[in-house]
Amino acid sequence: MLVVADSDAIFLGGLDLFSRTVARLGAADWERPSPCAGWRALDVLGHAGSAVQFGTQLLRGGRPAWEPLDPPGTAVEGDPGTWWERIAGAAREAVRGVELSRAVDSPRGPRRVGEALSFPALDLFVHAWDLGRAAGADVEIPPEAIEFAHTVIDPMPAQQVRSPRVFGPEVMPPPGATPTQRFIAWTGRDPLWSKASKEES
Repeated sequence: MLVVADSDAIFLGGLDLFSRTVARLGAADWERPSPCAGWRALDVLGHAGSAVQFGTQLLRGGRPAWEPLDPPGTAVEGDPGTWWERIAGAAREAVRGVELSRAVDSPRGPRRVGEALSFPALDLFVHAWDLGRAAGADVEIPPEAIEFAHTVIDPMPAQQVRSPRVFGPEVMPPPGATPTQRFIAWTGRDPLWSKASKEES
């Protein structure tokens, strides 16, 4: 069974999947609506990039302030792909070789590195799916990431998980749903969300 000690590998895998998804988007895709209500694809990117930057500073021993921008896309500077790869490269460098049992300061107090990486790692996989759907592309979330998500989140109280800052109410997956679709429904998203239907509405 996966445990929080696997969070560095899951985090690096999330960075890779998110990077591959970013590379699939064309210039026009960044202004398209995403499955995250009120957010464009660029806002999903800005949110994910800002969160990764914050985590990278924590891993390096800093005490960054969390100052989310509204909309999150305003955090993106210059070409979106280039902006993201700069952030992802710094994060990969910070994570490799890090001691997962080391304590770091966080907005929630001292936490082990492995614990602190868990939610950012999961966020990358979920938002990679969001980003792909904004561009009309399918993104498959690997089984090990899905298993890790359940290992981390299933023990948590439902009222803590089903909240505006984490996941919405679980959605019923469609008949014959894939593992990714079932996971996305578990996060409170519509696994059949389509950019075409949103653009027509």
